[in-house]
Amino acid sequence: MDSAPNKVSLGPTVLLTIFVGLGVAVFVFFIKWIKRESPRVGSGKDGKPGKSKSSGELSGKHSKKEQTSSAKTASLKKKLTERENRRNNRASEKGFRHPWLLASLKGHTGRVLDMDFAANGKYLASCGDDRTIFVWDTKDFSQKDRRSLRINVEYDHATHVKWSPDCKAVIAHRFNDNCIEIFKIEKKKDGWISANKAFTFPKAHDTDIVGMGIATNGKFIMTCSNKTDLVLWDLKGEKLATVDTFLMSTTCAKISPCGRFVVASGFTPEAKTWEVIFDKSGEFKEVKSVVELTLGGHTSGVYDVAFDVDSSHMATVSKDGTWRLFDTNVNYKQGQGVRFEKTGKYELDGSNALIALSPNSEVIAIAAANDLQFFSTFTGELDCTIENVAEGSITALFFDASGKYLLVSADKQIKIFHNVTGYRCSIVTAKEKLKEHQTSATKDRLLQLIKESETFLKNMGEIY
Repeated sequence: MDSAPNKVSLGPTVLLTIFVGLGVAVFVFFIKWIKRESPRVGSGKDGKPGKSKSSGELSGKHSKKEQTSSAKTASLKKKLTERENRRNNRASEKGFRHPWLLASLKGHTGRVLDMDFAANGKYLASCGDDRTIFVWDTKDFSQKDRRSLRINVEYDHATHVKWSPDCKAVIAHRFNDNCIEIFKIEKKKDGWISANKAFTFPKAHDTDIVGMGIATNGKFIMTCSNKTDLVLWDLKGEKLATVDTFLMSTTCAKISPCGRFVVASGFTPEAKTWEVIFDKSGEFKEVKSVVELTLGGHTSGVYDVAFDVDSSHMATVSKDGTWRLFDTNVNYKQGQGVRFEKTGKYELDGSNALIALSPNSEVIAIAAANDLQFFSTFTGELDCTIENVAEGSITALFFDASGKYLLVSADKQIKIFHNVTGYRCSIVTAKEKLKEHQTSATKDRLLQLIKESETFLKNMGEIY
């Protein structure tokens, strides 16, 4: 019987030999591929083969290139962003247009914080957080080329600025040092002015101030903190008196245009009044609370206070969203209190509001955030709203002595607006007076006022 064929069995030695052979073949193929690809990796100029570089060297070089590229990209993005911001700021400043806008005073490189007119009407002083005080020539607001004087505030910036009554000094309050500094203003041979630091008052407040002023009679200076301490000074920097406002916190403190009263407002729903009394020889006597001149009626804290030209009217603006006008031409020494005249509602935007009263008390202007609102005190109604006057909040506003213009500081500029509402109010009040018995001279004057106001409004494209 034939035997079955034998099966071929591969021993361990044969299998190992086959495995090693395959490995060598793969390795040779890999080496040939590397040699074929290396000129591409390490090629020099003109396409000639150069030295090949290890993967570690290539990886390091690529990493450094990527880091450099990333840094350049980030720097470029930052420059583009800064350029875009500057462009937006310029566009914002150039982009604001309104028919009532007469001119803008530009010179500050930081936010304008306060401003004040000289009593002679020739100069306007402004201060900003750019460590400067500017004095502007205000003979003609419509002039494009306007002279100005720059005063540097050393190592600090001024938060408040006021003119002395004789227009020979500018009074500023230093923020960091929390004290008053006096700059003497002198005429130069060319007709312009110069300024030199004269002296500095001692520090009196522990917290930031919210009000500073000098009496029109030149007898005293007032500063008031955001707490409750109000200080009266003589012009040499000596304290005359310290008053507790009892307002819990104070938001506003001002001296009346007549120079006799100090009015402060804050957390409580009324503004308080004090009379500063001097004897016949001009020596300080006392500061006395005048309850009869308390400006009340609000249901929440009072943000700001304003006066007309002769202190016969005062106005307040409150957190409760209303403004109130008072007749303060009263015999308070005989117990006669202020007479409430008119109130109105305004659009509150933010946590603060400022108020200005025209010299003839016919117009109230309110700044809430970056919007302006104009009201007639004859009707109490809103006449006009100018929105987005600036990017940031409005920091100060007041009417000029003639009442024709409203000055507004915000961002890096001071904007000057026509008081169009005032012309409309002049027409209304003049027509009301014509209904009463008037002399022929008064009647002619009122008719002329109406004609001039109507002409102005017509040229402005406004209704009347």
